[in-house]
Amino acid sequence: MATSTRPRVVILGAGFGGLGAAKALAGKADVTLVDRHNFQTFLPLLYQVSTAALAADHVVHPVRGALRKSGVKFRMGSPISVDHKNKTVKLDSSEVLEFDHLILALGSVTADFGVPGVAEHGLGMKSVHEALTIRAEVMRRFEDLCRFEDNTRLSIAVVGGGPTGVEMAGALAELKRGPLKSDMAHAAEHMDIYLIEAGPRILPMFSEKLSDRATSDLRQLGVIVKTGTAVREIKSRQIVIKDGEPIPAEVSIWAAGVKGEPTAAILNLPLAGTRIDTDENLEVNHYPNLWAIGDISGTKGADGRFLPMVAPVALQQGKWVAQQIIRKSEGKPLKPFIYRDKGSMATIGRHKAVVEVGKFSMTGAPAWFAWLFLHLFYLLGGRNKVGTIADWMWNYFTFDRGNRHIMDSM
Repeated sequence: MATSTRPRVVILGAGFGGLGAAKALAGKADVTLVDRHNFQTFLPLLYQVSTAALAADHVVHPVRGALRKSGVKFRMGSPISVDHKNKTVKLDSSEVLEFDHLILALGSVTADFGVPGVAEHGLGMKSVHEALTIRAEVMRRFEDLCRFEDNTRLSIAVVGGGPTGVEMAGALAELKRGPLKSDMAHAAEHMDIYLIEAGPRILPMFSEKLSDRATSDLRQLGVIVKTGTAVREIKSRQIVIKDGEPIPAEVSIWAAGVKGEPTAAILNLPLAGTRIDTDENLEVNHYPNLWAIGDISGTKGADGRFLPMVAPVALQQGKWVAQQIIRKSEGKPLKPFIYRDKGSMATIGRHKAVVEVGKFSMTGAPAWFAWLFLHLFYLLGGRNKVGTIADWMWNYFTFDRGNRHIMDSM
């Protein structure tokens, strides 16, 4: 019986890049996809789980469901070592997978930038568990506040003025102004939402005009926006800043940045900072047939800087690396990866969003509807799309959010 001549490809990580690469290689290679979870998380909508706008199961999709009828194999587990000489990767299940090509799509984790107290007192935004923890903490503190009829206040602080922080702060403000006000008006009126940014303005990747518009929209929603405010330490009930009085924070949400997944270092791969050191072709430097894509990839853009850790980069690289592997297996030369920036967008609240594509920009309701449509388009699974539309329509027409449950482990 003839053996297959198709390349054996192992992909570590089932995020946007890894899953995209697996689908692109289906039928052209013998592919095994590995991830520590049996589901993919749609990270751009996690903040809506945190703020009770979406049910948690609407932003996750089973990996096996996404790969159905593709011929791609799936293994749930984590890599613990790579044998470069014998071209094998060992999983924590003790299974050893052989490969001709290894794609590293390990993703990223929260970066604390050396700020004390982030791990102990800051809540990250990189997993469904963390999103549910934030939701539970916010709702638990709100229930505590409902016991008081005096001027006791509840402060929630979001650190980081990028799209994630802006969207989180805006969603918290709408949660306060809508459902929580209906639940207990006195308590809602005594809630303060802070957005803290070390730089001179929020959304620095946007034009200054759109940044100012986002700041204005947030302030209209009641968010206290503090720019030029560097965090020195996070404590249990306050945030210490480098210049000025501490900011009260019963709940501190850390959205200040991410770094490459530490697994890359455990696997003894060459690093550029916290990312895997790659060339312009997405191949790991000095390690032929190893490829790195998405947040863990150290590929640089035309400006000499690392590409941003965002979903569009991972999606494009996932498809591109599949083409590279087929080209290499056919003896064709590799081609450098060129990221095509299709623009940036961030939503602030109902009918409030900013979109920027090159010199074109859009704000207000049109930008908000564009944001809704694009995120719905990329969301995996028909059930998730229907459930998300149902939640969004309920939120829109009733000004209510039905997912205000405290469902953490406590």
